[in-house]
Amino acid sequence: MTGTGPFWRWQGEVLALRCQVQPRASTDEITGEHGGRLRIRISAVPSDGAANDRLCRFLAREFGVAPGAVEIASGHGNRLKTALIRAPARIPPGLGIAPARA
Repeated sequence: MTGTGPFWRWQGEVLALRCQVQPRASTDEITGEHGGRLRIRISAVPSDGAANDRLCRFLAREFGVAPGAVEIASGHGNRLKTALIRAPARIPPGLGIAPARA
């Protein structure tokens, strides 16, 4: 089965997140939902893929997976992105993401 929320969708064991990323922030953090997307602040600059790499590492840490389990599916050169997280080990509190169902 698949679960869906304002900014998230389960596709089997893969969690798809619609994100709005703010690069050049003072810290890496999830600031909540805004306009149907998960708003994420990243400290890296948006140059040569640095912000995308930082976003993947940050999401991997927050969701308890290896960095290779996170990929940017769309929006590589844009602030609006879709990130895919394979088999997240945990869901950060306060996001309202329902666990995957078999």
